[in-house]
Amino acid sequence: QVQLVESGGGLVQAGGSLRLSCAASGRTSSTYFLSWFRQAPGKEREFVAAISWTGMSLYAESVKGRFTISRDYAKNTVHLQMNSLKLEDTAVYYCAAPDGRATISVRGNDYAYWGQGTQVTVSS
Repeated sequence: QVQLVESGGGLVQAGGSLRLSCAASGRTSSTYFLSWFRQAPGKEREFVAAISWTGMSLYAESVKGRFTISRDYAKNTVHLQMNSLKLEDTAVYYCAAPDGRATISVRGNDYAYWGQGTQVTVSS
């Protein structure tokens, strides 16, 4: 089992920044990458960004150039730095990890473990 705990959400004005963190614990040796997804009210969950243990990253087109994903290997933590936030970034953000999958996936169904989510609200 892998446990994921997100933190860092909150309320921010458009154009502002927030930094989300996801602390992973448990059987993390089988989690070759960690990802962020988000779900806005009335919308489907969507992929945001992912990073592998080798440092390879992948971003959704909607956040490319504004969001940066990174990882702290010593603390088994992944961060999502979100800059130039827009109203449409408002959502619950979830950290997710696969179980044994070695290649990054943008499909939520490929993930076995999910955090509880953290709310990000961008105001005008």
